[in-house]
Amino acid sequence: MSNKGAKYPGARPSRPPGSEQSADSRGFSKARRSWSLQLRVWNLFGIWDLGFGISAWLLVLLLPPAAHAQIAAGPAFNEFRLTLDAGRRTEILGPVFYSEEREEVSQWAVPPLMSYTHDRGVDGTEFDFLYPLLTYDRSGGEYRFQILQLFNFSGGVKEGDTNKHRFSLFPIYLQQRSTDPADNYTWLLPIWGHAKNRLFRDEISFVLFPLYVETRKRDLHTYNYLFPIFHWRTGDGLKGWQFWPLAGHEHKVPTLRTNLWGDEVAVPGHDRKFVLWPLFLNQRAGLGGTNESHTQALLPFYSFTRSPNRDATAVPFILGWSSIHDREKKYDEIGAPWPFVVFRRGESSHTDRVWPFFSRATNQFLESSWYAWPIYKYNRVHSDPLDRDRTRILLYLYSHITERNTETGNAKRRRDLWPLYTWRSDWEGNERLQILAPIEPILPNSKSIERNWSPLWSVWRSEKNGKTGARSQSLLWNLYRRETTAESSKTSTLLGLVQHSKTSEGNRWRLFFWPQKKSEATP
Repeated sequence: MSNKGAKYPGARPSRPPGSEQSADSRGFSKARRSWSLQLRVWNLFGIWDLGFGISAWLLVLLLPPAAHAQIAAGPAFNEFRLTLDAGRRTEILGPVFYSEEREEVSQWAVPPLMSYTHDRGVDGTEFDFLYPLLTYDRSGGEYRFQILQLFNFSGGVKEGDTNKHRFSLFPIYLQQRSTDPADNYTWLLPIWGHAKNRLFRDEISFVLFPLYVETRKRDLHTYNYLFPIFHWRTGDGLKGWQFWPLAGHEHKVPTLRTNLWGDEVAVPGHDRKFVLWPLFLNQRAGLGGTNESHTQALLPFYSFTRSPNRDATAVPFILGWSSIHDREKKYDEIGAPWPFVVFRRGESSHTDRVWPFFSRATNQFLESSWYAWPIYKYNRVHSDPLDRDRTRILLYLYSHITERNTETGNAKRRRDLWPLYTWRSDWEGNERLQILAPIEPILPNSKSIERNWSPLWSVWRSEKNGKTGARSQSLLWNLYRRETTAESSKTSTLLGLVQHSKTSEGNRWRLFFWPQKKSEATP
């Protein structure tokens, strides 16, 4: 038998028509349990002494059946419907505990100790303990557990891949075990190790690190002795060596490779040298291609680049005069002293910068401006259908972000004033305001911060549903709480001792949880 109210924990099943009178005994029982729970929670706060608690228990016996309404006892205990989603939320002892049940998501937390979230829609689970100290995440058959990103293990089966399980105590011990023995590896630093697809390399092997290290990235093999001092490198048409920082040389001839579509494409060659790195560098790139370039630098005295597409010169390399003539992107740039004073002019690129007084730079898709850096800064990205702009004052002190969909006209926004508040609205027009916000402006999209830390300092919360128009406000963890919809409103204050509700049928007051005479709605 279906039960609409059973979709969310704590919801009351609806009564069958005509059963109002026969439900008196059930209402009386619910009223007793409701008061019992509130009194027990209040005793945790030390609000009720023993004598008054006994008197209140006797009062429960005299409550009318109508007293089984939804529990609202301020910070002690509060259960309410969600404003922005379909579901319910329960909060106990202010920010100490909350649970939330939505259509596909169940969540509970004891901030900042731990939180648990299960998403039935994507078969995902997240658990945090003293975030970011310890986290566990699972999505389908994949999982990852970590402690401070140093100790972690992960595994599961990715689409089109074998079942792999990883364990690491970075950087001392790394291990992977798979159903395919070719994917197994073990790493024990500094004694011996072998790893695959770690540290931006396809394979890494070492013996008595740093005495010997061997790495591979695609066809490029590098053999290091006393890493990083001496290495020998080979690849497709490539040979090189270095005795760092004294000297090094690498040369690659033009070659061919097959792309993902099975076509052969040309890979240009290069020739690189250094002496007393980084003092003298000399490089020729794009050999065999249509844009061969020559770059040379004797730091800090000069650097230059010459190619068919671009010429650049800097004398000296930093805090000197620089000049760029880019024939491909069609702009000219002069800086003196670079990079603090720069002027660029081109068909689709324009820059004026005198640091720290002002700067404005634009191209086909981007715009960036600032005045008296870092007091005021503005950035914009425009590439249909995305149009995003952000204004900041003193970096994170104030931030205003707007993202627009130029095809639909919809927009989402976010405003932060550190550490006072954070406000946001999404694509559906849902709004949320939180006061205070010491971390959210710096880590604006962290769900873990919102779950584990935000409840501790959210002294004021305000939400608005863009579709239904429903609103809610909460002060000091529901010491005062108000909920409004198009048809009704509900207000609770002073630990639930004063409650008011308004519907199309009229107004109702509750004083000390005792219902007062209902007044009829005015026409």
